[in-house]
Amino acid sequence: MTDFTLADLGWSAPFARQLDPETDAEATPARIAEVMRDHVLALTADGPVPLITPDSTGLYVVGDWVLQDGIRVLRRLDRQTEIARRAAGPAAARQLIAANVDTLAIVTSCNADFNVARIERYLAMATQAGCLPLVILTKADQSDDPDSYAKTADRLSPLLTTLTLDARLPEEAAKLAPWCGPGQTLALVGSSGVGKTTLQNHLTGITALTQDIREDDAKGRHTTTARALRPTLAGGWLIDTPGMRELALSDASEGIHAVFSDVTDLIGQCRFSDCAHEAEPGCAVQQAISDGTLDAGRLDRWRKLMREDQFNTESVAEARARFRKLGKMHKSGKVRGKSKRGEE
Repeated sequence: MTDFTLADLGWSAPFARQLDPETDAEATPARIAEVMRDHVLALTADGPVPLITPDSTGLYVVGDWVLQDGIRVLRRLDRQTEIARRAAGPAAARQLIAANVDTLAIVTSCNADFNVARIERYLAMATQAGCLPLVILTKADQSDDPDSYAKTADRLSPLLTTLTLDARLPEEAAKLAPWCGPGQTLALVGSSGVGKTTLQNHLTGITALTQDIREDDAKGRHTTTARALRPTLAGGWLIDTPGMRELALSDASEGIHAVFSDVTDLIGQCRFSDCAHEAEPGCAVQQAISDGTLDAGRLDRWRKLMREDQFNTESVAEARARFRKLGKMHKSGKVRGKSKRGEE
């Protein structure tokens, strides 16, 4: 990985505009390919270089652009896109997944893994991040009616493109070339066992271990365990991600509204501004459900995502505020260590 220009790596005008001719004169741009516990691996026009970060490596993510001096990161450049979710588990935290991604490919399959609600979540995440959404339906060869899956996905949002393919065939995977060509970055997300690693192998020429799905529930075992930025045979870049068991949204209200624009457009047509869309007179939403132009399940899923996003966003904000408050108290000396008896 040594014969790349900055443009090959995805460098563009929005990043160049962030450089200061005076303070950044000795700095060199680099793109983060992997994030480790104590350092990051970055790609430069002169090849890969390990870099020490001035702060926690958890503040960086695969795809980030940084300025560096060959030994350490000097500063991170503002991201053009940022894919994130609420971290899995009880802790209220926002987890970065990838940055500066042009297209987010939501990989699912033409079997029991296909789930409309989960695809809508991914679409909202992609839209909030500022990425183009792409739905890839694998195992089309094993379905009696793969077109029905594609039509269902297409109805979820006017923003997305849907592809149906057999991930095992290189010529089928080649259909993704327009989204990972020169200067373009494509990220793959989806459940385990849907073919993400197989697609990665074809797109990058890298052979990685793949594992079969379990026949009883169409679910697979994790193959990808860490995110990495890899060059594609088409001249662009690919980020494969581990299968996500949980996808909780946070700070994604704009993305949700965009994906559910059919619902939000109707809300603006209701007679009353405070309409709850239940049984109020002049409710455009309920009228559309009665007419058959809106699925009642879609309204329910929109409500669920909005409630979840509001709760998670507030939880993360509250956690940040609590940590900031504790930090100030520590600095001021108001927080003392505990005694041997566990008392203040």
